[in-house]
Order: sequence, then C-alpha cells, then structure tokens
Amino acid sequence: MNMQQTRGDNAASRPDSIPVTVTFLEMQQKPTRYAHPPANLNVALMKTRDMPLHYYRYLIDRVGRKWHWVNVLRLSDKELAAKIAAPGRDIRVLYLDGAPAGFFDINPFSPDETEIAYFGMMEHATGLGLGRWFLGAAIEAAWATGPRQIVVQTCTLDHPAALPLYQKLGFSPVGQKREDVHPLTFAERSASVMRPAPPAQ
Repeated sequence: MNMQQTRGDNAASRPDSIPVTVTFLEMQQKPTRYAHPPANLNVALMKTRDMPLHYYRYLIDRVGRKWHWVNVLRLSDKELAAKIAAPGRDIRVLYLDGAPAGFFDINPFSPDETEIAYFGMMEHATGLGLGRWFLGAAIEAAWATGPRQIVVQTCTLDHPAALPLYQKLGFSPVGQKREDVHPLTFAERSASVMRPAPPAQ
C-alpha cells in the first residue's frame, strides 16, 4: 500500500466534526445551603494532591467519552501537568462503593472568577440521586476560592440534564456560541490514555 492510499484511509476513518452550541453560565451569589449526599449510598469525595497525569486522563476519558471531552486528551504531558498543578487548582474524585465514580476540577483562573472546569459522573453513578449533592459540592469548592463569581459552561453534547441542573442550583445563562467538536479516533484516544508513564526522576 502506498503513502497516498494510507493518507486516504486515515482521512476516511476520521470522525466528522460535530457542531455544538456552548452555553456560558454565571453564579454571582453564594448559596445559603447545600444538599446532603444520599444516606443509603456508600460515597466519598476526596481532594487530590499531585494527581498522576494518567489518572486525570482516565477520569476525563471515562466520565467524558460519551460527551466527547477531547481537549484535555490532546494535551502533552507538559501542558497537562501545568494545568492541573496550577496554583489553587482543586480536583476532587467521587468514589462509590470504593471505586471511582466521577470528579470535578475547580480552576480559579483570576482573583474575581473561578471556573468549574470539569464536572461529571461515570454512567454507573447516574440515576442514584447524587447529582444535586455532587454539583453542590463543586459549587461550594469553587466559592471557597474567594471569587466575585463562579462560572461554568455546557454544550449540546453534554447530558441533557446538565443545563437544567446548573440553573436549578443557581447558575444563570449569560451567552452562547457555536463551535465544532473534533472527535478523537480510537487510535488517538488510545495513544492519549495509554501513553507510557514518564521516566522516574
């Protein structure tokens, strides 16, 4: 097979881009109360320290694969390490019956504004009544950074319950824009999630 045929096959196997509408939301007032976790579930929420890059990629992949969370998986080790080790970054992992079930990532990118950069649960944890409490925990962690407001964004590829839940818990839409999401091929996803560990220092 010649190189021209190979390029053609690769182009043919690449998934089409997906047009999406991104909605930007803000919350300018801290909630006065937060929901409690369901009493009948064995859950824990743990704040991470020095999270390994492979574990962060695993969380992004397992939580966001269905919703095409691809931007992080395209970052190099150096780029990803700089992001998740930035000052004030707060990443917490949800465990259900001792196994990972979701995570959120709080990014205080300016003194006035903190972003819930990522928030989501794995499929086996949905439908159990965890969503309101878990998002409340993310909101509480974001406000703990001392901003004037907190922000989040969602798009039409996300779970259909995401936007209504953000609004129920106090976020207000402030804008929208159209974007194209470029899905990863299976080979690209595998290369990102299964990349070799960096050499020991």
